[in-house]
Amino acid sequence: MGPLICQKRLHLRLLMVVRMELQVNSSLQDLILGQRELETLGFYGSGNFDTEAFHDEDIFLEDYKEMNKSFKIYVYPHKKNDPFAHAFLPVDFEPGGNYASESYFKKALMKSHFITKDPSKAHLFFLPFSIARLRHDNRVGTGGIQTFIRDYILNISRKYPYWNRTGGADHFYVACHSIGRSAMEKAAEVKLNSIQIVCSSSYFLSGYIAHKDASIPQVWPRTGDPTKLTSSKRNKLAFFAGSMNSPVRQKLLKYWRNDSKIAAHFGRLKTPYADELLGSKFCIHVKGFEVNTARIADSLYYGCIPIIIANYYDLPFADILNWKSFSIAVVTIDIPLLKQILQGITSDEYLSLQRNVLKVRKHFQWHVPSIDFDAFYMVMYELWLRRSSVRTSATYPR
Repeated sequence: MGPLICQKRLHLRLLMVVRMELQVNSSLQDLILGQRELETLGFYGSGNFDTEAFHDEDIFLEDYKEMNKSFKIYVYPHKKNDPFAHAFLPVDFEPGGNYASESYFKKALMKSHFITKDPSKAHLFFLPFSIARLRHDNRVGTGGIQTFIRDYILNISRKYPYWNRTGGADHFYVACHSIGRSAMEKAAEVKLNSIQIVCSSSYFLSGYIAHKDASIPQVWPRTGDPTKLTSSKRNKLAFFAGSMNSPVRQKLLKYWRNDSKIAAHFGRLKTPYADELLGSKFCIHVKGFEVNTARIADSLYYGCIPIIIANYYDLPFADILNWKSFSIAVVTIDIPLLKQILQGITSDEYLSLQRNVLKVRKHFQWHVPSIDFDAFYMVMYELWLRRSSVRTSATYPR
């Protein structure tokens, strides 16, 4: 490996550390970005757009090839007659709904070449419980998940030697519902040591650590491509529709509900959601109860440039993708300036942003079986980046 490649890889590793620094300095950042109107518009204006969709595509492709060749995951085994088999095993149907990403990941993983039944060959260990399934189980429910996870970790730590050798640092779980974060309150080692792959990835909240944990995109499943993906006439400047379940959304509606250029809707739409996305240049993702919703993936699927209004959101695949090249992040304090910000984007900048939207949209789609560079493989790459650089050579009982 040449010195230039080593230097590039070190730079990408440092990006993960920088994101941890943002976790500490995020409140100061908000004050700086919202100081004065002229400074704000200057920050969003010409010259601040990056045309490269990846931080370093060459490094990504090189590592991606190595990941596919060597990366191995051990999944704690559970039988079909296990009382909680529905929460441990992959679903036997096509996942759907707001939290489908969790089920899609497990389903794709179990059918992938990354699985090993030999724990001595594993880089990481998967904790296969499903938060989404457990919360609907009357024996557990929302109130019992914390105890269930605590007992599960206790059981595997007694039955297998793998957890105790690292305190769970080479283990991971996946959860898309926001309750997944609080589910670890009685299992401190999971929260502090293990890799948390979650949709609700806010680095403002304790328990999520950007360089250790990673964000999985919340995706409402769709198949194929929209019929007018590239030919649609996008006459609206911007579009949002959703419930008023946060002060941020209330602020957006306060300023832009009756605007002629920005279509901000509350409640049920009178027109098809897909038509609104296809007919808009920019599609707005606004923080609700959590920083995440499926709107970013919706925007990308329909070829619309995402406008992200969700302070402290650790965006999916941020170690890989250069979000500045295909989206616009607007801090909450700048909502009154939203139209000025968007109208200040030149035609060339808009075309560059949309070209990259069309380039990266495949990374935010799930397939069974998975296909190269889809959401599953991107999550696997995030895990690959977080694999331990120190592995024990002991042989473990099978």
